[in-house]
Amino acid sequence: MIDWLRFIRPGDWAVLAGAAMLVSASWSLITSAGPAQKALVRANGRLVAELPLTAKRVVEVAGPLGVTRIEVDAGRARVASDPGPRQYCVKQGWLTIPDAMAICAPNQVSLTLVGRSSRYDTVNY
Repeated sequence: MIDWLRFIRPGDWAVLAGAAMLVSASWSLITSAGPAQKALVRANGRLVAELPLTAKRVVEVAGPLGVTRIEVDAGRARVASDPGPRQYCVKQGWLTIPDAMAICAPNQVSLTLVGRSSRYDTVNY
């Protein structure tokens, strides 16, 4: 048997149960924005595409370093390829929740998912 279990008292179990309830209540508040409905693609700070997340689509966006390729699938979107050196925006993978972002800073291209409501008042980058 695990030796440390003998040190746990009934009050400790109550604290753990309360923490579990707090985490589950917080999770429902965090995800209350609903599903993402569309993807916004920006280049050089300007909106270049507003794509619904209902059908497959590929968009190529020109930036200072070259072309960034963005893929949209049912309910999700991602940066499939980018000419930037570190590939951080590609490594983000599929974005599925509202307000999720992939920013390709060297190529000045960004992908943002939006839903019916935002979880944030504002986002700056």
